[in-house]
Amino acid sequence: MTEEASLNERITEEYILIDTNVFLIDPNAPLKFANRKLIIPLIVIEELDSFKREMSSIGKAARETIRNIDQLRMQGKITEGVPLENGSTVQVYILENYEDLPEGLDHAIKDNYILSAALQIRSRSGRPTAILTKDADLRIKADVLGITAWDYHENGVQGEHLYQGERSIDTSDEIVDRFYGGEQIPYLDGSLIAENQPPLIINEYVTLKSPSRSALARCGADGFLRPLMERQGMAIHPRNREQRFAMDALLDPDIKLVTIAGKAGTGKTLLAIAAGLDMVLSEQLYRKLLVARPVVPMGRDLGFLPGELEEKLRPWMQPIYDNLEFLLEGPTKPKEERRHGKKRDGDKDKEKEDENKEKELAAKKSESTIQYLHQAGLLDVEPLTYIRGRSIPHQYVIIDEAQNLSPHEAKTIITRAGEGTKVIFTGDFYQIDHPYLNLYTNGLTFTFNRMKGQPIFAHITLEKGERSELAELASQLMEN
Repeated sequence: MTEEASLNERITEEYILIDTNVFLIDPNAPLKFANRKLIIPLIVIEELDSFKREMSSIGKAARETIRNIDQLRMQGKITEGVPLENGSTVQVYILENYEDLPEGLDHAIKDNYILSAALQIRSRSGRPTAILTKDADLRIKADVLGITAWDYHENGVQGEHLYQGERSIDTSDEIVDRFYGGEQIPYLDGSLIAENQPPLIINEYVTLKSPSRSALARCGADGFLRPLMERQGMAIHPRNREQRFAMDALLDPDIKLVTIAGKAGTGKTLLAIAAGLDMVLSEQLYRKLLVARPVVPMGRDLGFLPGELEEKLRPWMQPIYDNLEFLLEGPTKPKEERRHGKKRDGDKDKEKEDENKEKELAAKKSESTIQYLHQAGLLDVEPLTYIRGRSIPHQYVIIDEAQNLSPHEAKTIITRAGEGTKVIFTGDFYQIDHPYLNLYTNGLTFTFNRMKGQPIFAHITLEKGERSELAELASQLMEN
């Protein structure tokens, strides 16, 4: 069932009032409903205007929605309804009075304007009327007043099991030995999995477990299991099974789109940047490494930060630079080697001073290397806003914090990829900052649930934290 058909079948009301927050995650929401009367309360236009100056994805969506409505305005009288190609009409509704709003609800609250408009339309038309909104509070009030209210899910996976990108399969020693011996092991015939398990799909990762041994594999496009590409990027060695899966996908040029989900400290961003630097600098398969992040948390506060735009954005982009510096610093001498590598007089202050000098030199070296890569056109680190509208050929593109993308925005970014470009989405579902997105409706989830099974796509879920013992313990015990 398609996304559009699902929405049309679930929401049967003829009149649908669309709240502002729906447009902020999907400016093309009206196109999802055929043969309906779609109502945009005038207060929604005012709210969109208040968001349009933001640099975030919310601001972009507001601007796009306003442009769409303006195009409709030029096709007919918008207050009477302008027809769409799908048989629906779009109308901007002016509320004449609040007479239908029960006492006790503040007329100054914008949500109550929408409630009153819904009550008026239902009363005057005599037809079933509903409100479409991401606002749970508005849905509750609508239900109390006897108005049907729907949550808008652009992604059709609400409540379903999320695709993990890998699974473990119990098998025999014989199968594992045959795989290690180079024999082709088919997976499409269902012989590897139990009857109640979903079929394996292309580029899904598999851990074959037998009573005495195990093997890691990927489901190849030819219908057979294939061994992993056991390589490292920028001297970064995968520390666990999931990281080995991730590195395999990140370093395979035949896989054009990779999504990596994982909690903080699992190494998703570090692995992606390490692989990207390796593919650009060592393998030279791409012309440039481009790393971008959505600027969601800054929101309207961006203009109040001191300095030029680059200085304003630096704190938000700093985690990317931290990973770059870590990869480019190179190893420093271990403490024991410094202590025993040459004679010392036991002066601990001198030892500490030498250690600090080593760190300072390493930091300067990495900063100088980053500046060189920027100047040579081999590296770009920038906010996501800057890559919209561009065609990006022959680049290794990493979109960090992708859990803060809307499905519409995720699609927009991927369609920017030109010939020879590889796109990586990394994100943590527990750090969604967008007010209208959740585990099921964010762009990262939308992408891997729509793209799974395609020969040029792979998804990996990282579970084990590798940042430090403390970070992993806190992640396990203090997660809400």
